[in-house]
Amino acid sequence: MTDRKTEIAANLAKVEERIAAACAAAGRKREEVTLIVVTKTYPASDVRILSGLGVRHVAENRDQDAAPKAAECSDLPLIWHFVGQLQTNKVRSVVGYAGLVQSVDRPKLVDALSREAVRAGREVGCLLQVALDAGANGRGERGGVAPDGIEELAALVARSPGLRLDGLMTVAPLTGEYAGRQRAAFERLMDLSTDLRRDHPAANMVSAGMSADLEEAVAAGATHVRVGTAVLGVRPRLG
Repeated sequence: MTDRKTEIAANLAKVEERIAAACAAAGRKREEVTLIVVTKTYPASDVRILSGLGVRHVAENRDQDAAPKAAECSDLPLIWHFVGQLQTNKVRSVVGYAGLVQSVDRPKLVDALSREAVRAGREVGCLLQVALDAGANGRGERGGVAPDGIEELAALVARSPGLRLDGLMTVAPLTGEYAGRQRAAFERLMDLSTDLRRDHPAANMVSAGMSADLEEAVAAGATHVRVGTAVLGVRPRLG
C-alpha cells in the first residue's frame, strides 16, 4: 500500500467512525447517512484511491477542475456531485459527468440544466441550495435560494424534462442569525425539507455538514454529508 493510500485509508476510517458515532448518538442507523468525499483541488490519483477504498460519491465545485478529472476516472463506479456555484455557460460540461447538481438556486439555471440533460439523454438529480443567510435580494453570500423561494423553484425543477428533484442542500452560513449555530441551521434545513416533501415526497435528500460540523448535521437529520479535508488532508493552496 502506498503512503498516500495508507494516509487516505486512515483518514477515511476516522471519518467513518465519526459518522457512526454521530448516528448512534442520534438514534439513527449508519446506512441512513451517505458520505460524499469532496475531491476539489486533489488529483485524479486520489479519486482512484478513494474508489478502491469503497467510496462511491465524490464532489467537485469547479468545472474546469472536475471535467478532466471525471473523464480520467470514467471507468470507476462513481457518482459525481457538483456542489459549487454554477454558471449557465458551464452547464453543458457539468451535465456530461455529474449525476447530481447540489447548487440549483435560480430558474435560469434550471432551464439550462433541463435543456442540456435532454440533449445528452441524461437524467440529472437536483438539490436546491438553500441560503439561510439570504439578504433582501433573496440570495445568500455563497449563492442559494431564500427559504421562501423553495416552493416555486422546486415546482419548476419537478416539471422540467431531464431533471429529478432530489431534495435540499445548505452550507452553514457565516453571517446572519445562523452564524456559528450550525446545529440550528441544519435543523432549519430539516424543517424546510419536511415542507418540501409534502408536495414532493421523493425529494428526501438533505445534504448538510462538512469536515468540521458533520456531527451537527447528522444529529439534525442530514442524509448526506460532504467531507473533504478530514479525508484528504489540508488542501494545497490554489494558484
